[in-house]
Amino acid sequence: MSDTAVQRVLPLPPSAPRANRNAFVRWVGRTILRLGGWRMEGEFPDLPKVVLIGAPHSSNWDGIWGFALLMAVGLDLKVLGKDSLLKVPVMGPVLKWLGVIPVDRKAAQGVVEQAAKMIRNADRFWYGLAPEGTRKVVEKWKPGFWRIARAAEVPVVPAYFHYGRKVIGVGAPFELTDSYESDVARIRGWYRTVSNGKNHDA
Repeated sequence: MSDTAVQRVLPLPPSAPRANRNAFVRWVGRTILRLGGWRMEGEFPDLPKVVLIGAPHSSNWDGIWGFALLMAVGLDLKVLGKDSLLKVPVMGPVLKWLGVIPVDRKAAQGVVEQAAKMIRNADRFWYGLAPEGTRKVVEKWKPGFWRIARAAEVPVVPAYFHYGRKVIGVGAPFELTDSYESDVARIRGWYRTVSNGKNHDA
């Protein structure tokens, strides 16, 4: 894969939030992906606000390849992390630089409302998470991603890691309805056509 392959396959559209990444950081991201043999499929939607989910989340390697992609294309994707974790010396600043933002799990308003409020109050905000909430095989996804997207009134964008083909893919946005069950059935149906995690299928 050439150094320009990531940008050519998954260019950032005008409305997508951009991180402050210089040419060297983007080169590092592209190099990590190239050395790992990864390529990209699909395209990022031209939307200022979305909830982006990655499934199945089956390995810690998901984070490595995912952050490499964000560095390569310069996408500003926010991920919530424990506020205590971001206070750790060295680790905290690095996590913040990578797009991790603190969340107070003990706050009365709850994680869902904190995340939804951040999205609503921003001009551009892409929020990412794994719908399973764990790397273990689960029968049902946790509804947090759906609740956040509904509260913020934004679509859900699906992304996946296919370790067999070494592909990181992005699908078209899903507009949500009032029914969590039907929305998740539609999204998981799409995943079954494209995804293959490191340790299990979606």
